[in-house]
Amino acid sequence: MINVDHRSLVLRLWGLAERLSNTAANAATLLAPPVLRVALALPFLRSGLTRWDGFLSLSPGTIFLFQEQFKLHIFGTLYGFPFPLACAYSVGIAELVFPVLLVLGLGTRFAAFCLLIMTGVIQLTYPDGWANFHLYWAAISLAIISLGAGPLSLDRLASRTSLIREKA
Repeated sequence: MINVDHRSLVLRLWGLAERLSNTAANAATLLAPPVLRVALALPFLRSGLTRWDGFLSLSPGTIFLFQEQFKLHIFGTLYGFPFPLACAYSVGIAELVFPVLLVLGLGTRFAAFCLLIMTGVIQLTYPDGWANFHLYWAAISLAIISLGAGPLSLDRLASRTSLIREKA
């Protein structure tokens, strides 16, 4: 049987643990969305930077990959990308624009959704990459779509600004 002094100590420790847990949850609510946004943006941004040799000039390697190497694996059959040059330009632009939007927290859910779609296409192109990369990118994308941009974002700033204008 626990005596009165031990019981009050246990209750105080329990209260301290709850306060620490609540503080950690509040910090995570603030920090998790931007960390998730950056974590998703980085691999796509790094890839996008390799696609270009200059302003709107695709690298020869990118053109070769989309015309010759990249194939969609669908139901055991390989298909080349339709309109490979247009796909290469679209991907090259998307891999730069959507990560920047994510980092800024602007159009965040839309950008995360677009990168989720890209992850699905990448999965069809590299089916063996699901365990090392694609699963994590998809999970982060879904978390961002679910949580939104968070308090440290341009989306939140724009939302507050529009609310202020509506009240005036």
